[in-house]
Amino acid sequence: MKKTTRDKVTLKDSLTFIIPSLLGIIIFMIPIKFNNEITIPVALMSKFLANALDGYLTAIITLFICISAILCIITKVFKPKFIIENEFLNTLFNIKPIWFIIRILGAIFCIFALFNIGPKAIINPATGTFVLNDLLTILFTIFFFAGLLLPLLLNFGLLEFFGVILTKFMRPVFTLPGRSSIDCITSWLGDGTLGIVLTNKQYEEGFYSKREAAIISTTFSAVSITFSLIVIDTVGLSNLFVPFYLTVTLSGIVAAIIVPRIYPLKNIPNTYYNNKEKKDDETIPSGYNSFSFGYKKAINKAKKNPGYKAFIIDGIKNVFDMWLGVLPVVMGLATIALIIAEYTSVFQILGLPFIPYLKLLQVPEAIAASQTLVVGFADMLLPSVLAANTITSDMTKFIVACTSVSQLIYMSEVGGVLLGSKIPVSLKQLLIIFIERTIITLPVIVLVANLIF
Repeated sequence: MKKTTRDKVTLKDSLTFIIPSLLGIIIFMIPIKFNNEITIPVALMSKFLANALDGYLTAIITLFICISAILCIITKVFKPKFIIENEFLNTLFNIKPIWFIIRILGAIFCIFALFNIGPKAIINPATGTFVLNDLLTILFTIFFFAGLLLPLLLNFGLLEFFGVILTKFMRPVFTLPGRSSIDCITSWLGDGTLGIVLTNKQYEEGFYSKREAAIISTTFSAVSITFSLIVIDTVGLSNLFVPFYLTVTLSGIVAAIIVPRIYPLKNIPNTYYNNKEKKDDETIPSGYNSFSFGYKKAINKAKKNPGYKAFIIDGIKNVFDMWLGVLPVVMGLATIALIIAEYTSVFQILGLPFIPYLKLLQVPEAIAASQTLVVGFADMLLPSVLAANTITSDMTKFIVACTSVSQLIYMSEVGGVLLGSKIPVSLKQLLIIFIERTIITLPVIVLVANLIF
């Protein structure tokens, strides 16, 4: 049967889809070895930028966060037309009171940390100074390249292609649309914050419901391979990296199957951002298979791409959205979380209920291990640092390291970025999901640990 003109695909159409999508895959997903480290090109580019701006980067970040706070104050007090009547600027600066307060705090914390003035709790090398000097410098440069280059993954049909092909797997296993597989791979091979940025963009555009966006960002925004190497090295077991990462992957898959099917993720409505209509139809029409229909959808998306000028404008908007909207929230929330971890016994007290659970699982040094479990909510590296200093058993150190990565939601990065995004999850929900992930992943990790040690 002769195909209609509508179905014909020219070489130009195919290349419009294939070339940008391949570039996106290479930049965001292909692990490479550089200076004996496993990384991905976008992370490498961000590192080069950080080195080029060394000595100025913290001041630049502080400037952007202060600009964000000042423009929020101007918007609240004076309601200028150029902000209120501009959809992008209004969304960025006309924010709810809680986020307004956090942005102001973020600016204050930045100034204190940059000039080493103010309360010791804020300028401590383990709290505000750490967030500004170590965390935000990474996020600032990653956000720059991720924001500019994310359209390669979003605008040329890659998500449409994999969306159709992988729906039959992603939907029954993880209750997610097929296109989320790209978000998952970007997070697991690249960086958790990249996954959140990608998910947030898809959510705003109506491709994910509130529930789907929440599941993807709290289930697949995994720690990068590079950072996982740091974690296992911190507890002195870098020789076990391969079994460590395989254990993290296995426990992460188990959690990804269970957690979306229980409270609170189960109860998040399947409605869309700003009551938009669902954009993605997952049904395959007759006459097509998964591959051919996925390819057709990808070509259609690539053909609708508005051109390089729109690509650049879209990318610049992404960057400023993250620099002015997300960084202040991460600075505010991460500093507060680390102050609580450093100066109070809140996390040790919260860890007490885990002692019987760890003893039931026959984990050596259960009491010392319990203190490491909940502190991961503040920062993912803290459990490994504590374990290295307080635990002697290699098996328990391995369990703590695996659990800290599998918990996934920590306020110093992923949690802060999530709360700063449009994805509809609250601090309470994040804490509950964090505890659920801990309870679910521990038996898997302990089982593997018993096979290794």
